[in-house]
Amino acid sequence: MDFFPAFLRLTDRQVLVVGGGDVACRKVDLLLRANANVTVLSPELHPFLANYADKGRLAYLCKNYEEGDLAGFDQIWATTDQRKLNHQVYSDATARGLWVNVVDDPNFCHFITPSMVDRSPIQVAISSGGASPVLVRYLRERFETMLPQNLAMLANYAGKQRDRIKEHFNTVDERRKFWERFFRLPEVEHAKQVEELESAFSRLLASPEATNQTITIVHIGRDPELLTLKALRLMQQAEYVLYSHDCPDIFVDLCRRDAERELVQTHELIEKAVDLAKQDIRACVLTSALPTKEMMQAASQLSNKPIFVSASDTKA
Repeated sequence: MDFFPAFLRLTDRQVLVVGGGDVACRKVDLLLRANANVTVLSPELHPFLANYADKGRLAYLCKNYEEGDLAGFDQIWATTDQRKLNHQVYSDATARGLWVNVVDDPNFCHFITPSMVDRSPIQVAISSGGASPVLVRYLRERFETMLPQNLAMLANYAGKQRDRIKEHFNTVDERRKFWERFFRLPEVEHAKQVEELESAFSRLLASPEATNQTITIVHIGRDPELLTLKALRLMQQAEYVLYSHDCPDIFVDLCRRDAERELVQTHELIEKAVDLAKQDIRACVLTSALPTKEMMQAASQLSNKPIFVSASDTKA
């Protein structure tokens, strides 16, 4: 491990960015989002940064860099297009015991910034230690499609319920089990409004032991590349995968790796899924045939409607 992963609190910390060009723009924008007190030092300033300076969001020192400019700062960024100058900043900052990042030059960094999937307050950071930035961007794009867009709402809502939960459950273990059940509720995963979360929360709080699981039925078709993002995400959430003889292995392999898998006769798929769901096990049915009305009615024995996703339905 070349770099230790960590998230830094920069609120009100003094951060110096040496350089005022395109690279500085990207870094300054992120630093301001983290509520850092940013000072940019450069003889010239990009219009994007000049706009921030005019609005009082950053301090601007219009000058060439000197070693004494580091005094009073907690963190240093070297973003100029002059390699020699960046390395000088690194040497000077290191001598003062300051953390420094020379952008795009990991050998001259005490820390690096990962690629991020931001659903604040939920953040997912991905890094290759500078070895393969393009691969990291590719992985970030994959995670962006896999992670629900309502994560920020979920996290903020859950954070406000801590005292409320403590009134109902005395132990950490009880509270943990409650939250695990809550976040797995289909109506929670697909919620778009806080009111939907509150409804699910109140109901589960009133009956914490009630089973309320939903079956996912994925019509696989023939081409795995036609699977929708929604189908792939639900397949990754499955705890138990049920499939028949006519289901190609590639579709089963695309499901969550640690999920239980069972080969079942086609006419028994839904019945088996219902049994699992009644045990509060998240079941995913992979079928090459469109579910019949009878199959869907059988699945509807649960309190939630079954989720049906078709490989050929790009709107799913």
